[in-house]
Amino acid sequence: MGSIMGSPLPFYIWYDSMGQMGFPEIVSVSQIILSITLIVAILLQQKGSGLSAGIMGAGGGSFHTKRGLEKSLYVTTIIIAILFATSAITVLVIK
Repeated sequence: MGSIMGSPLPFYIWYDSMGQMGFPEIVSVSQIILSITLIVAILLQQKGSGLSAGIMGAGGGSFHTKRGLEKSLYVTTIIIAILFATSAITVLVIK
């Protein structure tokens, strides 16, 4: 078995006999970090007029162009989602 080796993370990460993390562990930790970051990025995005307006068709004509921080957050969310999907596929290929 491995040891914790003073990890700042609140969960146990097992190291190999050389005291280093293996590739599957690195991918798992990165997947946890990406998932938390993706959740935060999605929650930070500005909400429109709500789900009922989208379903019922109310509030038409209120579209606007994303600019500045809103556009940066939008692009960042897409990049994080792609990285998360890639890490999920990598975990499937490894196991």
